Amino acid sequence: MYEQVSHAALNRILERLKPEIRKSDMPHFYTRLGANFYAIHSLFFQLYGQRADFEEQLVRLVEVMAAHYINRDASLKQLDSDRENDHNWFLHQRWVGMAIYADGFAGTIEGVSKKIDYLQELGVNMLHIMPMLKCPAAASDGGYAVSDFRDVDERFGTLKDIRVLARKLRRRSMLLTLDVVVNHSSNEHAWAKRARAGDKTYQDYYFIYPDRRIPDQYEASMPEIFPETAPDNFTFDDQMQSWVMTVFNTYQWDLNYQNPAVFIEMLDVILFWANQGADIVRLDAVAFLWKQIGTNCQNLPEAHLILQVMKDCCQVTAPGVLFIAEAIVAPMEIAKYFGEDAIIAKECEIAYNATLMALLWDAVATKNARLLNQGVASLPSKLERATWLNYIRCHDDIGLGFDDQDIRQAGYEPAAHRRFLLDWLTGQYADSPSRGQPFGRNLKTGDARISGALASLVGLETAIANQDEAHISLCIDTILLLHGVIMAFGGMPLLYYGDEIGTLNDCSYQADQAKSYDNRWMHRPRIDWAQVQRRKKTGTVQQRIFSGVQRLIGIRARTPAFADFNNRELLNVGNAHVLAFLRGATEAEHSPVLALFNFDHAPQTIALQHSLPGELNAQETLLDLASGYNVELIDGQLQIPPCGFYWLTDPNRH
Repeated sequence: MYEQVSHAALNRILERLKPEIRKSDMPHFYTRLGANFYAIHSLFFQLYGQRADFEEQLVRLVEVMAAHYINRDASLKQLDSDRENDHNWFLHQRWVGMAIYADGFAGTIEGVSKKIDYLQELGVNMLHIMPMLKCPAAASDGGYAVSDFRDVDERFGTLKDIRVLARKLRRRSMLLTLDVVVNHSSNEHAWAKRARAGDKTYQDYYFIYPDRRIPDQYEASMPEIFPETAPDNFTFDDQMQSWVMTVFNTYQWDLNYQNPAVFIEMLDVILFWANQGADIVRLDAVAFLWKQIGTNCQNLPEAHLILQVMKDCCQVTAPGVLFIAEAIVAPMEIAKYFGEDAIIAKECEIAYNATLMALLWDAVATKNARLLNQGVASLPSKLERATWLNYIRCHDDIGLGFDDQDIRQAGYEPAAHRRFLLDWLTGQYADSPSRGQPFGRNLKTGDARISGALASLVGLETAIANQDEAHISLCIDTILLLHGVIMAFGGMPLLYYGDEIGTLNDCSYQADQAKSYDNRWMHRPRIDWAQVQRRKKTGTVQQRIFSGVQRLIGIRARTPAFADFNNRELLNVGNAHVLAFLRGATEAEHSPVLALFNFDHAPQTIALQHSLPGELNAQETLLDLASGYNVELIDGQLQIPPCGFYWLTDPNRH
């Protein structure tokens, strides 16, 4: 868009760029810069326009973008162009991700490279490696307390190992996702060390105050994130004799985005990792990026402005790279991280569907889908060029952040229902086989979140200990049921390493002093590859789960209705135990798919007559894609097995 003020500013900026940048031949860069500069200038002005050095900061911003474009590998530039020409590429149903800790999965990054065949055997083609940058060994928060944003911790390997892995994945048409921790740094980062030494430039990178006057004003409205291990949001630093904002942990200093130098530094970091070969960058804790006294310092409008500028800048330098918003917030808030007031995503193309994850665990615990159906119905619509990451478990805990109104409409009292779920998932409720543990318990409110591996949470750990074959089978069915939902829901399914073979809680973390205080490590396992080999032995738990998930991934990739083009319709089939939705055909020659999921431990019958589109409603026999068998409707009714599911389609058009 031509606009005089921003156009004039761009002309002045181009004249002030470093000579080595001005001499570079980069027509694609300048085309993209011109197309995006009105938005970049406008948004950057909203954040920092009141500063006397605004244009100087804008020059520095463009120089960072240009320098990374110049250094970007030719193969990555070609990938950028290919993805610009096929801008919906990431909405295709072929994509299935897996999140891993490199050391837990294969020891090192080099070890991960040697396991690519295993990932392809399963069907995974997007690999998300959890943080592996330099961190203090005793205060890393699982990799999220970064002491060097541009180097890999020697425990994992080297930068070269990352580039080698990225190239190997690209050769196999697989994606690499890497983390950038944008909200905070370790207190041992060079910036923090310089701040401690009295350097005012770097003290302005953080929120540092000589007394409690301003911290107390913040604290009046800020919640505690980890009340057990890190109460309060400020920590006193003895060396500076000052208070530092530390929302997550005492050793994680929050970055001050009111300073444009911080924004530019972190954009520099994002583009650095894009140039190492990241196809997708996961931006950690984006809801916390802007702090303002009198608010809860979460989901503020300025946080969205920051993400919009980051996205626009990345589209200039590396337009083939996607952003994931790590924002575990209320349903109505999460959709905003795709972007607002636009048809297509202008912040992050991908966001975690934390609401669906929590709703699935509610359905497992209650054995019904009342709240699941209500919550899915209330899930806000996403933008056209945006997609969900649908997951069952991840490296983090399970929060019970359902909307209270949804809970009431499902027939429950919110506080009592959350207490039931906490008790059930931690095995405190009578007859519950679940073996999770409470995490982040707030003694003031009684609230807590839940840690635990998928298999242990559904009861497989208990069933194996009891040598109860019937219960083992039911738990395996439940694991496959949950994977069936995330594969069919609409978005990119994200598996969690170990879940594909039924890995149980790993309590060895308790012997490690640096981890023993944080029970989330119970579901961050070190994979026993001897157990993985059991996937090849017919009848083992590992084989039954692995082959089941593998089959679903393969079917999903061949089913166009599972592409994510806002083609999901929630259905009411008159049975509280069943989640039902229709995935509409995206092309005339394709057939829709009816997805049905029974969360009860007893078979459930539903009436399908008149609830399906014409081409399915006319059939007395439907093909279940998940099993490959035909399913008979008797008088328009269908029975779903205990903890079973169907992906039904027209057998004549498949």
